[in-house]
Amino acid sequence: MYYLNTDSAYQLFQETVNSEIFVDKSMLIDKISRKIRTADKYICITRPRRFGKSVNAHMLAAYYTAGIDTHTLFDRLAVSQTAGYAQHRNSFHVIFIDLSRMPFQCHSYEAYITNIYQKLKADLLNAYPKLTCSSIDDVSDLLRKSGDTFLFILDEWDSIFWKDFMTQQDKCSYLMFLKNLLKDQPYVGLAYMTGVLPIAKHSSGSELNMFDEYSFMNDTVYEDFFGFQEKEVRQLCQIHHSVSYQDLARWYDGYYMSDGRHLFNPRSVIKALTRGICSNYWTQTGPMNEIADCIKHNTDAVREDLVKMTADIPVEIELLGYSASEQQLDTRDEILSAMTVYGFLSYHDGQLRIPNRELMEKFQHILACDQMGEIHEIVNQSRKMLEATLRGDTKQISSILENVHDREIPFLQYNDENSLSCVITLCYLYARKDYHVERESKSGKGYCDYIFLPKKTDKPAIILELKTNDTCDKAIAQIKEKDYITKAKEYASEIILVGISYDKKNKSHSCLIEKI
Repeated sequence: MYYLNTDSAYQLFQETVNSEIFVDKSMLIDKISRKIRTADKYICITRPRRFGKSVNAHMLAAYYTAGIDTHTLFDRLAVSQTAGYAQHRNSFHVIFIDLSRMPFQCHSYEAYITNIYQKLKADLLNAYPKLTCSSIDDVSDLLRKSGDTFLFILDEWDSIFWKDFMTQQDKCSYLMFLKNLLKDQPYVGLAYMTGVLPIAKHSSGSELNMFDEYSFMNDTVYEDFFGFQEKEVRQLCQIHHSVSYQDLARWYDGYYMSDGRHLFNPRSVIKALTRGICSNYWTQTGPMNEIADCIKHNTDAVREDLVKMTADIPVEIELLGYSASEQQLDTRDEILSAMTVYGFLSYHDGQLRIPNRELMEKFQHILACDQMGEIHEIVNQSRKMLEATLRGDTKQISSILENVHDREIPFLQYNDENSLSCVITLCYLYARKDYHVERESKSGKGYCDYIFLPKKTDKPAIILELKTNDTCDKAIAQIKEKDYITKAKEYASEIILVGISYDKKNKSHSCLIEKI
């Protein structure tokens, strides 16, 4: 058997359960069981890469598949305490297909879909030897003739759309394949699909409108089962002491559930605890050019938003959802919605943010790209800004700031209190190569505007305080009076205090530096 009642998903889920780090999400089974043979049996879960979609698909297939006794695996999981646990376990014919798997040397959609057709037909003819199959019989005919009910678990439904050989006609044909296989068919007891992109991204008609879609932006039903919640990460840290909870939160926290609970990137948490160090794990698991693809068609629409979020300033917006039917994204809403769906941004309560340090590193690279125009030119000067700060050259610091402010970039003209922060972020972007840069960081008796914590102990820490229509002396005095240096002392023996002031009347910048 290729897809029907195989033990492949069971073997994969067993490996997950037996892993050193495992978080029990089996209560998803109880929710899904209630949808079988109901009008709500069509479910599509979309999440970014590595947020648990495939693990949960393996789990569901392992639990429901007939002909396999999986009680020893599931008896130790939370779902075993539910009323319908034994009734549903290994009680259904399951067709489990990982749609991201391609036949060897597949260079066309025809080869891809023919491979799926042939394997499904072979499975059905093997399981139902009394059925006959002519060349015109399709899979749906065989499934109807069987007289049985099937649960379809289709993982990575949208993976084929990423292939270079796919034409627009191929995409339409694929949607029709799924429609003919699943829609209004009496043999379908459940259709559970996963993917990165919502169906609406590709289906502009009614091909797959029977599915209820649950994404990062609208899921209040299944959100507990994708990603790691704060309580789950804390529990893992009590068992595995290789990395502290605080470090994990700093690196991988930043997504939100519908009620505001924090959500962590699961792959990165697992890798950090396993290897004993926080690093950039998630963005190494697949192509990261989706960020650039999202903005390349209309950089101007989102340039200000990207700069603000890189400066840790949330962007106020009401996203309407990711419903573009074409690959090209033209409007600000479409671009930012797409980036949220990919997991590059987090969206909650009308505010967009860059989720965590792991993603922040990628956005810093985007700001340095040629397509960012004048922003790119400013970022390219940021190395000089850091060097001037380290050697105490206040004149050059003031000159660089005035040069940036004089550019005709509206959101850098100090129209509000965040504008100066945006300028500082761009002018010091190069510093993030050697420093962890925190804005409005808690230290001592208050919150300092910026603190630069060195990644290596041979570099000084930097504390930066901003003033408008006030003096640099008062900025330095505030750093000392409120003891902002407390946090920096943990990272470096030398600390550079930087006071930067902007005089609105004279439209001039001044700077004062003191080393301690």
